[in-house]
Amino acid sequence: MKRILLFLATNLAIVLVLSVTMRLLGVEPYLNEQGLNLQALLIFAAVMGFGGSFLSLAISKWMVKKSMGVRVIEAPANSTEFWLVDTIARYSERAGIKMPEVGIYESPEVNAFATGMSKNSSLIAVSTGLLNQMTREEAEAVLGHEVSHAANGDMVTLALIQGVVNTFVMFFSRVIGYVVDKVVFKTERGTGPAYFVTMIVAELVLGVLASIIVMWFSRRREFIADSGGATLAGRRNMIAALQRLNALHPAPLPDKMAAFGISGGGGGGLKRLFMTHPPLEERIAALEAGQ
Repeated sequence: MKRILLFLATNLAIVLVLSVTMRLLGVEPYLNEQGLNLQALLIFAAVMGFGGSFLSLAISKWMVKKSMGVRVIEAPANSTEFWLVDTIARYSERAGIKMPEVGIYESPEVNAFATGMSKNSSLIAVSTGLLNQMTREEAEAVLGHEVSHAANGDMVTLALIQGVVNTFVMFFSRVIGYVVDKVVFKTERGTGPAYFVTMIVAELVLGVLASIIVMWFSRRREFIADSGGATLAGRRNMIAALQRLNALHPAPLPDKMAAFGISGGGGGGLKRLFMTHPPLEERIAALEAGQ
C-alpha cells in the first residue's frame, strides 16, 4: 500500500511540475477556437513525454530507497558488506565510472538492480535473498552485470527512448481524436465527447505498441550487460549466475525497476513482446556462444 501511494504521489507531483513548466514557458493551449494547433501540441507532448520520463529517472534513487526499503551502506558493518562495497568499487574502476551508491534491501527473492540519473551517479542494490542463496562467484557476476548497466548508461538511454515514444503517443492520439471528432462525428464548434473517447482509446492502443519498442530495447541491453558482467567477473561465473537464477525462478522487480534488474518475468508468444528480459536460457546460450 505504501508503495502504491508513493507512486501515485510522485506521479501527481511530476504532472504538476510539468504543468507549471509549460505555463512558465508560455506554451499555448493546443486546442483553441481555430482548431488544433499542431506546433503547440508537439511542444506539449514533448514536455510531458520527455519531462515525465526524465523526472522519474531523476528521482529514481530516492523512490527505490523509500518504496523498497533500500539501506545504503555508508560504512560497511560486516564482512559481507565489505566484500559487496569492495567488489563494486573494483568493477566500477575497471568500467571507468564513479563509485555508485551500494545498497541492500530485504527480500527473499534473488535479484539486484541499478538505477540513477547518470552512470556517474548511480545506485546498485542487491536483495538479501541474493546474498543468502548465491555463491560469492555467482553474486560477483550479478554485480558485474549491474555495473555494466550503469557504465553503459542504460538508465538514461531507456529514459530517452521512453520520452520519444511518450511524445509520439500523446501527439498522435490527440490528432486521431480530433480528426475522428471532426470528420466522422462532424462536430462543428469546439470538440465533442468523441474527441476525448477516441483520444483515450488511441492513447491506450498506441501506448501498447510503443511499449513493444521499449521492451525490445530493454531485452537487447540485457545481452550487452551479461557480456559486460562476463568481462568483469568471468564468463563461467556469469553463466553460473544465470543458471542459478533459472533454477530459482525469482519474481520480477516492480514495474519501474524491472528493466534494470538481473532477472525479469518469463513468457512466450505475444507475452514475449512485453518482456523486459530475454528468457534466461537464451542469455545463457548467448554467453556460451561467446556473444
